[in-house]
Amino acid sequence: MNLACLRLTLLIATLAFGTAVAQSSVTGLTGGTLIDGYGGPPLRNSVIIVEGSKIKAIGQVGTLAAPAGAEVISTEGMSVLPGLWDMHVHVMLLGHSDYAHWDATYLADSERVIMPAAAKQLLMAGITSARDLGGPLEASINTRDAIKAGRIPGPTLYVSGPFLQHRPYPNTEAFRWGIDGEKDARAKVRTLARAGVDVIKVIDQDEMTEAELAALVDEAHKAGKPVVAHAHRPEEILRGLAAGVDCFEHTGLAAAPGYPEDVLRALRGRTAKMSLGPLFWTPTVSGLLFYEDVRNNPESLDDPSWQEGVPPAIVADIKQSLTHFDRLPYYQLNPLRRPTLARKMRELQKSGVTMLAGTDSGIPGRFHSQSLWQELDAWVNHYGIEPMVAIRAATYWPAVALKAEARTGTITEGKDADIIAVRGDVLTHINLLSDVDVVIRQGVRHK
Repeated sequence: MNLACLRLTLLIATLAFGTAVAQSSVTGLTGGTLIDGYGGPPLRNSVIIVEGSKIKAIGQVGTLAAPAGAEVISTEGMSVLPGLWDMHVHVMLLGHSDYAHWDATYLADSERVIMPAAAKQLLMAGITSARDLGGPLEASINTRDAIKAGRIPGPTLYVSGPFLQHRPYPNTEAFRWGIDGEKDARAKVRTLARAGVDVIKVIDQDEMTEAELAALVDEAHKAGKPVVAHAHRPEEILRGLAAGVDCFEHTGLAAAPGYPEDVLRALRGRTAKMSLGPLFWTPTVSGLLFYEDVRNNPESLDDPSWQEGVPPAIVADIKQSLTHFDRLPYYQLNPLRRPTLARKMRELQKSGVTMLAGTDSGIPGRFHSQSLWQELDAWVNHYGIEPMVAIRAATYWPAVALKAEARTGTITEGKDADIIAVRGDVLTHINLLSDVDVVIRQGVRHK
């Protein structure tokens, strides 16, 4: 396909996004089992009244009824939950295996096609809020704001814009900014804060000087922005802790069997300081855990859900890049890394960090429409985490981490009506979240 035809295809794709389901300004969800996000016993035969974008009232069948004229949605036989959060997504990516090719070919179309497609896929998977960690600044801000204004469907996005690191990787300067000294660190953070980002993302912080990292974190906190950092190497973690980073990403440490004792001691020391609040950690384990399963049974690579909103030419390109899934360099160390995940998850839990559900969706073969339910399934069915704990890591705690708990993260009177429903009991079968039946974001039903 020549460039002109591709551009025309992309333009058509921008018009292909469906609108929300038309509905009354008052909605009643009746009959389901409510898991409100606070961790207490579920409420059977629940009734939730939504008025406009807010939750008006919560009760039970027989004591609370939807008012006359309200749209009534039966949730009989369903689990009803707060809208899910994915705390580590990359909406500039759609699962293609060759980053260099992807950036060179599609970066200019991020805002018009790629990010809207990713956003819609997330929403249709029941993800009503997401933290996007790394992308071109203007496209990230504009996509977030287009969703907020209702111009395109998607979750409420909390965006970082460009990664901050010591030196950008070659040809990534559009979404990775280098840091050269303390003044530059502060200037870059101020630029991002003035542009309106929600969080600051730093990687390879062990390659920065301690003074640079301290200045970066201090400037971010002055602007009210939490700092999210990679945890790939022990020194990244230790320097991040010393500088006051708010959240770490990934289990890290490649094939090392676990975290060194000095790292664990530092983590325990930090989490013991209640006055500082929780130390958050997003382990993103499912991509590593399930790689061999996808390699051996690649049917999920053909799932049409990840193709929604994506022009056929780009779908074909992504599929071609995944033809030899077993040969992808990205995963070749996986046979050594996968066995270390269980111990690292146990060590993180014992250290006292507050874990958040996030997936790294968008990386090779990891699709926005599938990743979060797989992450929660990994937590519950492979690492023994209680289903309620996993659900709170994808609802309540993300809202706390982003200081949004006053308006979202739980099903509570007066909060945003971010609500999903799924047929069956998710506390017994967490993987039911692979097929969400009802999605309501800020009072608007999308599914």
